[in-house]
Amino acid sequence: MDGERLHPESVSVELSGCDKEDARTVFDVLCATFTSDRCEEDVLRDHHAVRPTVWLGTFDVADARAGDHTPAPLRSSVEADVQGGYWAVEQFRVTLDSLFDVDDLSTASGDQESELHVRLRSH
Repeated sequence: MDGERLHPESVSVELSGCDKEDARTVFDVLCATFTSDRCEEDVLRDHHAVRPTVWLGTFDVADARAGDHTPAPLRSSVEADVQGGYWAVEQFRVTLDSLFDVDDLSTASGDQESELHVRLRSH
């Protein structure tokens, strides 16, 4: 059991209700904290002028990097849906609380996973 993880350690994150600049700001600070499938070279695009755009990323919560990760201010609020194992979502939420003002909008719990819907604002 040495190499096995005791719990799922990644979360998937969907950002919506914001422009691409605020989505980039959130992803940049999260990428400074966790390993992710998102990288600095990613160019976020609005894909449709009328329909809302959702940006996705996966973050490895077990690989948190220490340090002061202060985000640039957000121009408006950002809605985030976070999904993953209970432990990973809780660790991710602790990080969000240290980076942003976080308003809980809803939560859902399943057998193995938890889902959190929050609104992020600048401190």
